[in-house]
Amino acid sequence: MVPAALAAGEQFNIDGSRFLHAVALGYDIGTRVTMTVGVGGFQTATHISTHALSGTFGSAAAAGCAASLNERQMRWLIDYASQQASGIKTWQRDTDHIEKAFLFAGMPARNGITAALLVQAGATGVDDVLSGQDNFLADYAPQADPAKLTGGLTDKLGERFEITRTNIKKWTVGSPIQAPLDALEIILKRRPLQADHVQSVTVRVATSEAALVNNREMPDICMQHLVAVMLVDKTATFKAAHDKARMQDPAILKQRAKVQLIPDAELERHLPAREAMVEVTLVDGTHLSETVKAVRGTAENPMPREEVVAKSRDLMTPVLGAERCAKLIQATFALEKLKSVRELRPLLQRS
Repeated sequence: MVPAALAAGEQFNIDGSRFLHAVALGYDIGTRVTMTVGVGGFQTATHISTHALSGTFGSAAAAGCAASLNERQMRWLIDYASQQASGIKTWQRDTDHIEKAFLFAGMPARNGITAALLVQAGATGVDDVLSGQDNFLADYAPQADPAKLTGGLTDKLGERFEITRTNIKKWTVGSPIQAPLDALEIILKRRPLQADHVQSVTVRVATSEAALVNNREMPDICMQHLVAVMLVDKTATFKAAHDKARMQDPAILKQRAKVQLIPDAELERHLPAREAMVEVTLVDGTHLSETVKAVRGTAENPMPREEVVAKSRDLMTPVLGAERCAKLIQATFALEKLKSVRELRPLLQRS
C-alpha cells in the first residue's frame, strides 16, 4: 500500500494528508477482502496466498485514492484488481524469501498501480465485480457466505480503520518466533546474565507454529538459532537474524544446543493468538520463566513510538545513512504537513 501510494502520489503530486488517506484506505480494502474470503480455510482449499490478494486490492485502492478517482472509477478499479488477483503458496518453498517479497509486496504494488493508471487514463470496466455472473467471489471463494459480504467489506467503513489494528513486528524474524524472543528479552531484562550461565532453554509454541520454525535452514525463521543469538547478543537485530554464516559460529552453536522447542497442543487451541512460554534453567539450578500472550507490536500490545523508531533505524541506517534516516523519520511524523510527497524522494534514495 505504501509504495503504491507513493508512486501514484508522485505521479499526481498529492500532499501528505492525501497520502495518509490513501494508505489508510488501502489497508481497509486489502484487509476487508481477506476477511471476506477467509484466510486459513481459503488458502488450504485453493493454494492461493491471501497475502497477494490483500496487497493487490489494497494497493489498487491506495493508488486510486491518490489518483482522485471518482465513485464509478473506483468500481472499475476493483474490477481491474480482480483481474490481476493471483499468487500461489509456492513462495513458502523459496529458502531465500525472494519470491515471498515479490508475492507480498512487489507484485501487489505493481498490480494496484496498473489498475489505477488504467482507469485514470480512461479505461472502463464492470461496475460490480463482486456480484453477478462470474464474479470475483464466485470464482475465488465460492464458500464465502454472501451474508458476510456487507459485514466483511463495508462494515463500519470510514469508522473502523484497519490500519489502527495493524501488527508491526518488533523482531525481523518469522512470526512464530516473535513471542519467544519477547519472553526471553523480558527474562534477560529482569535477570541480567551471560549466555554461559544458562544450562537450558525450553520454548513452547503452538504445534503448527513449531513446525514452521523448527531447526530451519534460514536464520530468520529458525527458532533454536535465534534464541541462541538472543542469549549471546541480548537482542536480535536485522543483521544478526539474516547472517546465515553465523549459523555455523561455534559460540552460537554452543548456545543453540541448549534450546529445546516443544510443540504445545494447548497453545495450538489459542491460535490465531501467537502465544509462547519460555523457561530458562541456569547452571546454579535457578528456573526463570515468562509467558507472552500478546506479541509486542500487535494491536493488543503495541510498540511505543520509540521502539518503532529504533526498529526503523536498524533497518534503514545501513541503506540511507544516519543523517538521511533521521530526516526521513522526522518527515514521516509530519506527513500531514507535507505539501508534496515528491519531497520524500531525496530522503528515500540510497546514501
